[in-house]
Amino acid sequence: MTSQNLTLPTADQIRRAPKVLLHDHLDGGLRPGTVVDLARACGYDALPETEPDRLGRWFREAADSGSLERYLETFAHTCAVMQTREALFRVAAECAQDLAEDGVVYAEVRYAPEQHLEGGLTLDEVVAAVNDGFREGERRAREGGHRIRVGALLTAMRHAARALEIAELANAHRDAGVVGFDIAGAEAGYPPTRHLDAFEYLKRENNHFTIHAGEAFGLPSIWQAIQWCGADRLGHGVRIIDDIQVADDGTVTLGRLAAYVRDKRIPLEMCPTSNLQTGAATSYAEHPIGLLRRLHFRTTVNTDNRLMSGTSMSREFELLTETFGYTLDDMQWFTVNAMKSAFIPFDERLAMINDVIKPGYAELKSEWLFSQTAATRASSPGKA
Repeated sequence: MTSQNLTLPTADQIRRAPKVLLHDHLDGGLRPGTVVDLARACGYDALPETEPDRLGRWFREAADSGSLERYLETFAHTCAVMQTREALFRVAAECAQDLAEDGVVYAEVRYAPEQHLEGGLTLDEVVAAVNDGFREGERRAREGGHRIRVGALLTAMRHAARALEIAELANAHRDAGVVGFDIAGAEAGYPPTRHLDAFEYLKRENNHFTIHAGEAFGLPSIWQAIQWCGADRLGHGVRIIDDIQVADDGTVTLGRLAAYVRDKRIPLEMCPTSNLQTGAATSYAEHPIGLLRRLHFRTTVNTDNRLMSGTSMSREFELLTETFGYTLDDMQWFTVNAMKSAFIPFDERLAMINDVIKPGYAELKSEWLFSQTAATRASSPGKA
């Protein structure tokens, strides 16, 4: 425990704090102005708004509508303008820049290559364009005084039948910027076990994968993702709370699945704002992340879709700080959790923790300490 536990971090401290992001969708994080530009360039005329500010507001309101159909419509617009190498390169480069400017030092950004083939690109060309864009974004970030490393997660859509093909694609590009695999889409009716061939392939290849599970469906989705498919991480996983009982006196009892998830340190990719929009949680105060953090699950904080949620990593931490009174120590705990859970080699994760994350938080805490010392002396000028 440090003295900083007595006060909450400021918005500026939260922004400057090193952050790690594991769950962020490329097609859910475009700048509104970029959507407008790309739509104009490719002749896409179905945007609901053509002025960037109004379009950004439309995306957020659509995501907040409570209508799944309208929520999914938002991705139809972003994917429609991401069908050329130039568009994918630009979106990926800007993604890396935006994250870096928000204090993110490591990110794993996911996208579904199969959704970007309408302009004639091959799957390999899609991956190459996005990887090149991430490298360019990292370069621009360095020029702007920021440091970030971005890895790609290739996503297969649960309702489609290309999971094995996308898993093979992820494995083929694993030394060129792709760090793992994911499946996404509607959970109900499309269990992860439909894609066992893909997961078995990845395990044989000693590769990493996460699975969207326990967001819209529940414990069976989580159980299948872990015990049948062997997921390294759980995308969202908020419904694990259904296997945790809290008595009136505060006593907590974990069911066998929840206990297994905690005991095995299976990372949970929590996305608070997005979870409120999709109905996986009813409020920030009642979001499972509060209890799961207290119970020391391997919990991480993420953005999911920055455009649709009007959010950023800093915004997510600001909301959690306001809700739960989290300090820089708590932020560091979440960040180290995320870095431990990343899909890059152990020595590289350790270097990020010891050489980037911990020193970054130590500097922020020292700023607080010296500011408090100065304030104390100013209020007692006669004392040495």
